[in-house]
Amino acid sequence: MTTADPRGDSANPRGDTTDGKLLEEALFEVKRVIVGQDRMVERMFTAVLARGHCLLQGVPGVAKTLAAKTLAQVAGGRFARLQFTPDLVPSDITGTRIYRPSQEAFSVEPGPVVANFVLADEINRAPAKVQSALLEVMGEHQVSIGGTTIPVPQPFLVLATQNPIESEGVYQLPEAQRDRFLLKVDVAVPSESEELAILYRMSVDPPRARPVLTPERLIALQRTADEVFVHHAVAEYAVRLVVSTRELAGPGSRLAHGAGPRATLGLVAAARALALLRGRGYVLPEDVHDLAHEVVAHRLVLSFDALADGISGAEIVDEVLAAVEQPRITPRQAATRPEGRTEARTEGRAEGRTEGGTEGEAA
Repeated sequence: MTTADPRGDSANPRGDTTDGKLLEEALFEVKRVIVGQDRMVERMFTAVLARGHCLLQGVPGVAKTLAAKTLAQVAGGRFARLQFTPDLVPSDITGTRIYRPSQEAFSVEPGPVVANFVLADEINRAPAKVQSALLEVMGEHQVSIGGTTIPVPQPFLVLATQNPIESEGVYQLPEAQRDRFLLKVDVAVPSESEELAILYRMSVDPPRARPVLTPERLIALQRTADEVFVHHAVAEYAVRLVVSTRELAGPGSRLAHGAGPRATLGLVAAARALALLRGRGYVLPEDVHDLAHEVVAHRLVLSFDALADGISGAEIVDEVLAAVEQPRITPRQAATRPEGRTEARTEGRAEGRTEGGTEGEAA
């Protein structure tokens, strides 16, 4: 990869030209099918590049399922759709052991979750046992069936959808499982003009997305996202945002618990991916700011008083963003690496610690 030149955006505005054009083409292909919802589409690609999982929440009919299916078509690889219902059991998604009389032995049959892109449709319709069955797959990228461990293919992404307007027959996702999702995206209802465009585009002969990427190419893009440079001032900004939520928590506060370190890791990883999507080889404070709602809000545990007053996690994040000042750093400064450093990784202040190809305090 040819990283962004420290002289600024004008020197190499899209980082690696080939990667930039390929991502632009993939985004365009998804938007040929999905009308509007640009933020949702961008965040879904961000989750893929950052190797995270994405939770889409919105009322019925706002193209959550269609967007997930279209992303899988454009990205290539195996796709599986799981329609979650109250009568589902864990083996329905992870797989089971089947006795073969001809062999007088059991064989393992992997479930539909063993795929590159898994759409967990209406995830809050399934009971807690089924929801928790996804945890090992999401966290460890493997399934354990009767003592046999089966790795899932790479790249691997869980795209889950949930409907926020009905409470009957719905199993609220527990905090531990919400934390497993890198991003939670609230999908808005389309505007009047967008709805008219939906009518014209989808009513008679809906467009079909064509494959643009392959699993191998997507893995290479994920590695490129790992190399996006994060200046220490930007890393410190991400840490301050997350730590501020913990400082707000306590007795008498609207927050029972703030976001944990996984939010910091996710915020920086997602910012790297978003910077690559926006054609840069370095992260700006604006990237971190833009992703704060999707990365942090769903990890906050609100107090009973806040829930009674109808306060949301997004409002808390708004207050934190207003209170924590963005670092005043230019694109030229954000792209400048320390002397003697050629790789595009996080410029940290702690020496000798490396995790997942990232150095310093913010992984």
